[in-house]
Amino acid sequence: MNSTQSATQAGAPVMSDKGKLLQGVDIPVFLISGGFVLLFALLALWDIELMTQWVNTAFAWSTKLFGAYWQVLLLLTFGIGLYLALGRTGRVRLGALAAPEMPTFTWVCVIMCTLLAGGGVFWAAAEPMAHFLSPPPLHGGETGTPQAAYNALAQSFMHWGFLAWAILGSLTGVVLMHLHYEKGLPLKPRTLLYPVFGERVMTGWFGALVDACCVLAVVAGTIGPIGFLGLQVSFGLEKLFGISNDYGTQLCIIGVLVAVYTLSAVSGVARGIQWLSQINVVLAVALMLFILLFGPTGFIVDGYLQAMGIYLDKFIPMATFRADPAWLDWWTVFFWGWFLGYGPLMAMFVARISRGRSLRELVLTISVVAPLITCFWFTIVGGSGLSFELSNPGSVSEAFAGFNLPGALLAITAQLPLGYLMSVLFLILTVIFVTTTGDSMTYTISMVMTGNDHPRAEIRVFWGVMMGVVAALLISIGSGGISALQSFIVITAVPVSLILLPSLWNAPQIAKRMADEQGL
Repeated sequence: MNSTQSATQAGAPVMSDKGKLLQGVDIPVFLISGGFVLLFALLALWDIELMTQWVNTAFAWSTKLFGAYWQVLLLLTFGIGLYLALGRTGRVRLGALAAPEMPTFTWVCVIMCTLLAGGGVFWAAAEPMAHFLSPPPLHGGETGTPQAAYNALAQSFMHWGFLAWAILGSLTGVVLMHLHYEKGLPLKPRTLLYPVFGERVMTGWFGALVDACCVLAVVAGTIGPIGFLGLQVSFGLEKLFGISNDYGTQLCIIGVLVAVYTLSAVSGVARGIQWLSQINVVLAVALMLFILLFGPTGFIVDGYLQAMGIYLDKFIPMATFRADPAWLDWWTVFFWGWFLGYGPLMAMFVARISRGRSLRELVLTISVVAPLITCFWFTIVGGSGLSFELSNPGSVSEAFAGFNLPGALLAITAQLPLGYLMSVLFLILTVIFVTTTGDSMTYTISMVMTGNDHPRAEIRVFWGVMMGVVAALLISIGSGGISALQSFIVITAVPVSLILLPSLWNAPQIAKRMADEQGL
């Protein structure tokens, strides 16, 4: 069954004259999600201190009541996914196609760029340094030693490794691909709940609320990086080129970014999104190889092996750590909430680009291969910073003071061979990373609005531009508006995490049934 048939069976209207889909907009979902984001921006402009107070109160409530549940949910998602991938169900072919419709290299490029996003550049530089300067409670001990550096990398691996990636499309990807491409249900978050609630969730206010919660989480999660990119790149341009770091510069950066990712989203998965992702990966690999060859090579190799050993050895203790709630809420649980918020829409995007793949390819690529690459990237960037800091204390930490993420990145790149060029290239890489996230999320949000995998171009343009406008509004009051929005993402993870829960048992049931049907 193709996507046109799927959307038609789901109840989408059809143009009688040409027999093609008229991809209408789900008005309730549009009004709830778009209206709430706009209201958030207006309240932040009206009184950012009051807004921040509200968000922080809700954030504390969310992490206290749901933090432990999120930790268990991510562990089970990863474990069950591996079980399905390594058993007979691993050979199940997904998406109602006998062979993949996208080349493997391109597919991996799109996955890496979409799910790692721009945070993977600034956080790769900053997070290991943060844990090095202030060791996590589980590791403790002294600072300023190679062992402290390895522990810092291992903690970063936990936050950006197997568990974080698994929740972004492994089990949920299996469920959505089966129900959309083989059963004709719309490609929307509410479809994840169809095995539990049946037709009740597919129509009416319940389904609209489910979709709106998921869209809201991703819109907030995408506006945040757009706004932060304006602030961070503006900071970098001032350091490198002497361009004034003011609102005008930040606005220009956001304007260019929005124009590029919107055009990419309009061109579709097969063109702009693939093209930008491939450029992104080629540039990232080139930078990795350069730093590996001409940077602190010995420390990078030792750091990756040592930190990976610590990560695997203390995997369960780090994943289930509950002894220090104050630290946990602003690190592990914060990241878990952030990634959970992206979960359903990322799963939709993974389903859209993964047709014809086996369950084993899907799960192992997302849950194992991509995390290992991500951890190596963190060692290349963050490990270089730790090496420089060990050799020359203060060379990175002083620039990082006050949790200055772009400051940490530029302090690291400046100490590399061809430091000025490296700094410029890393800024370009960050822009492309955020662009690939912007175009894929614009495309996916538009899919939610229409329920099929080829949303109308006008809808993609609207969401692309709207996210840029809200980001511009929020940074007009400084970084506080964007920071409040980032914390708000964790609040949205509360309902979204409940939407993801049924996949723990629905994905195995679907995989087993498909294995039987395919004679495996």
